[in-house]
Amino acid sequence: MLSSFWNELLVSIEKRQKDVPILFSLLKQLQPTELTDKKIVLGCSNQGLKFFLEKKAFEVEEAISQYAKRKLSVEFVMLEKRKKSVPPPLLQFEPSINDLFFRAGLNAKYTFDNFAVSSSNQVAFAAAQAVTKNPGHSYNPLFLYGGVGVGKTHLSQAVAKKILQEKGERRVYFCPGDQFTNELIESIRERTTPKFRRKYRYLSLLIVDDVQFIAGKETVQEEFFHTFNALASSGSQIILTSDRPPHEINGLADRLRSRFSGGLTVDIQPPDFELRCAILLIKAREKNIDIDIEAAKIIATNISDSRALEGILLSLYTRTLGKKDKIDTETAEGFFSERVKGQANKISAADVIKTVCSYYKIRPSHLKGGTRISTIILPRQITMYILRNYLKIRLEEVAYHLKRKDHTTVIHAVDKISRLIAKDPFVKEEVDQLLKTLGLST
Repeated sequence: MLSSFWNELLVSIEKRQKDVPILFSLLKQLQPTELTDKKIVLGCSNQGLKFFLEKKAFEVEEAISQYAKRKLSVEFVMLEKRKKSVPPPLLQFEPSINDLFFRAGLNAKYTFDNFAVSSSNQVAFAAAQAVTKNPGHSYNPLFLYGGVGVGKTHLSQAVAKKILQEKGERRVYFCPGDQFTNELIESIRERTTPKFRRKYRYLSLLIVDDVQFIAGKETVQEEFFHTFNALASSGSQIILTSDRPPHEINGLADRLRSRFSGGLTVDIQPPDFELRCAILLIKAREKNIDIDIEAAKIIATNISDSRALEGILLSLYTRTLGKKDKIDTETAEGFFSERVKGQANKISAADVIKTVCSYYKIRPSHLKGGTRISTIILPRQITMYILRNYLKIRLEEVAYHLKRKDHTTVIHAVDKISRLIAKDPFVKEEVDQLLKTLGLST
């Protein structure tokens, strides 16, 4: 009864898939484990999927309740992983799979199970899942682009590993863009281009990471054009990653630009706060590090670079060794307080005033004067905010540096800028840029 209810529900949602394509893609990955008059329990195969769906619980409940014609609450749980049967000694199944990963140029740590999903990468995650189910047909090529550390390499390698795990006979290869260039140059020098072409043109899946590196190189682009055509015509899957979309890659041949744009192009945004928290918790679990969820939130608030999260986690872990059982809020707050203090001690109030004036192209005399026009008031209040919150200067001293009558003006300025940062992305960007220039950003 449970399985038939779920299958019929999926059929119902599939009919209106245009309205909820991502939700439908994710629901198909769930396994119902319990159904009562008031609740349905859904099993998730990985923590990232569970974390994302818990944030979408209202949307999921609405879709299920609409089909069931009664209010059903939803609970997400982790599915227990089935223990793999021990193979006979002669087969050595696991080593052979690992060997396939190694020969394909894949890193063992990149899997779907440890890929955290949030609004910034949910479309890319759903597209990657679709490619594993129907490689060469769902989205070909799949073009993922975004800044450093947003998960392009992780996601593309997870696709390759999933395909190899399910169909080990597939020929899969992960290749950085500069490696393709270097191998081609070497093959021309050694007169082994036929061997080079056999390596790349008869694959089931080719992933080229940072494909922008082939731009501006005429011979390399010519070779890659024919490689691309050979793979596409044979039904092989192509996945490309870059730091920018095809139309913004300078020096890229028009015919390659056209082919790169011929499939699905997905922009992966920098991780938001929730995603940074999830990444931290996944990293901690992988390394057997115990961390409070509140401590993870403090780290995610202070660190925006996803690649820096692991380094901060390890730094905090070394601080707790032999002292505490886990990383708690006290450890995290102490770490960032010391960090900011250490940076702030090198910066003077005069340095902050000079930097703000240079950024907004105004004179220090204007900043410290009585002018009330908006182009002066905002920089003045931002200066107060930085002096108070980052250099930890007393309210009276901040007022003195900016020639204000009393500290109440400083309190008002700090409060106003704090609120603006929370709701106005332009103000936040300006403050972040000033902090970065001063060396006070974390």
